Amino acid sequence: MIHCENLSKTFRRVPVLDGVNLSIHVGERVALIGSNGAGKTTLIRCLLGEYTHEGLLTIDGQTPRTHRTEILSGIGFVPQHPPPLGMPVGQLIDFAAKLCGTDPAQMIALATRMGLDVAPVLQRPFVKLSGGMKQKILIAIALGRQARLLIMDEPTANLDPEAREVFLALLAERADSVAMLISSHRLNEVSSLVDRVIEMDMGKIVLDKKVDH
Repeated sequence: MIHCENLSKTFRRVPVLDGVNLSIHVGERVALIGSNGAGKTTLIRCLLGEYTHEGLLTIDGQTPRTHRTEILSGIGFVPQHPPPLGMPVGQLIDFAAKLCGTDPAQMIALATRMGLDVAPVLQRPFVKLSGGMKQKILIAIALGRQARLLIMDEPTANLDPEAREVFLALLAERADSVAMLISSHRLNEVSSLVDRVIEMDMGKIVLDKKVDH
């Protein structure tokens, strides 16, 4: 699903990714850990086709930079910081569902399972919601897309404990049919879910270890 060979990225001559070699297959659940500045978010942005880079990077055999529309249509993505979208929640859900040909009711059902009462916020601008509400909507959209690749950047950051438990249960339900890359500072939170841990430091992978349960 994901394949990187000698992936490198510099900003103002400072290496942020430094020769990353990585393969992730469908059915693998990978925790991406490391301190701030380790290169985690830059790697994710390269996977999403946002950055040019050196080295080889493919998702499902295609390069994200040149086949961005096709690749993004198959990815469920939860960003670390919710985008400042002014459109109403209902319109956002409808738009996201239409993009990938799924039923918006599925996304609403997923948000409801995480404890969000969706009906009262459908007409409210997304940007006006609380951090926890935004996170539940974004997770519901990502999981509702039925994508084969889930990329999640600190997905539990704004979730209350109950919603966090439901979120992890939702991921477990999909575990065998997708590839998951979950960037997190809280390895203990996702350790029961993942079967592989990748640690980054100074733009390099310094640990790549299978997890036994």
